[in-house]
Amino acid sequence: MFSLWLIAIISVFLVWLPFYSKNQMERVFANFDGPNYLVISKCWYNQDCIGKNFSLPLPLEYYPAHFPGYPALIGLFNLVLPGWWAILTANLVGNILLISAAYLLLKQLKIKSAFWLSLISLFLPARIFVLRSVGAPETLFLGTVLFSIFFYRKKKYLPAGIFLAIAQTIKTPAIILFLAYFLETFLKNKFDFKKYLPKLPLLLGPLVTLPIFYLFKVQTGDFWAYFNSGDNRHLFFPPFQTFISSRSWLGDFWLEDIIYIYLIGGLAVLNLIKKYKQKVIALFPALFYLATLFVVHRDISRYSIPLYFFWLISFRKLLQKKEFKIIFWLIVPAVYLYTINFINYNIAPIADWTPYR
Repeated sequence: MFSLWLIAIISVFLVWLPFYSKNQMERVFANFDGPNYLVISKCWYNQDCIGKNFSLPLPLEYYPAHFPGYPALIGLFNLVLPGWWAILTANLVGNILLISAAYLLLKQLKIKSAFWLSLISLFLPARIFVLRSVGAPETLFLGTVLFSIFFYRKKKYLPAGIFLAIAQTIKTPAIILFLAYFLETFLKNKFDFKKYLPKLPLLLGPLVTLPIFYLFKVQTGDFWAYFNSGDNRHLFFPPFQTFISSRSWLGDFWLEDIIYIYLIGGLAVLNLIKKYKQKVIALFPALFYLATLFVVHRDISRYSIPLYFFWLISFRKLLQKKEFKIIFWLIVPAVYLYTINFINYNIAPIADWTPYR
């Protein structure tokens, strides 16, 4: 596992290198949505503090769209590091957490080539490499989700519930994992509620939203601030409105890649259901995949990040073949260049870096 840690960290350093060598690390620091989380780590959701100190062109009510778990970690590192380095250090922690959880869960599932599949997970799909290299909560979120599943499968429901609760403080879709736990339990035990009792610690996941919403109430005056954060909720019925809607966040008509994400994701889910039936290792990606079909947003690749690890499980036989290994090493340089290019342009308009220190 130590080798995977090294690969995870060194690969990120190699992404930073061209920016650092040209004295342009501010482009890495400024990548969305990193600055938003850094603002929260300094002001939390106090609108007066945000308005007086930061000049990002975002309405003040938008910040509760970002849950406090990731900003709390950034704030911890900010005690000893400048804010922009604190956020990147927090992401390095997310890298270690994610690759550790991925490797341990693959070993637990008795999947051959756990090291190789874990290595792939660092670079494919390519968007994961971007999110590992900038200020983003996805690596930390997915790491806690996988650790929750790891302990759940060991029937250690308290640590599973704790990791689920941590994941819930980072991103709202953690509730889907709780639903997967509940659905697996129901399908197995139906209405035999005595069998539910050992799993009560899993309630920590949804319950942690109560203190989060209370924090919103204290700091914004609105207990439901998350739901009133503006153009932030992107789930709409019926599905596939990404291709017909004129809503914001869609960008343009170059949306063909979304079709392939839906296609691969659907195939992965069917494979998982075929092998794991009614177990959470299939139910969670199935529920999450169905949810993505209702997302109206251009960036489906980012919304699908929690699914990518399960793609590896689903297609593990193909990914272990010699032919895939040849192609993988062939395109790794392309993934690297894609990451550099993405980071170079996906930047927030920050005029004054002083308050971000």
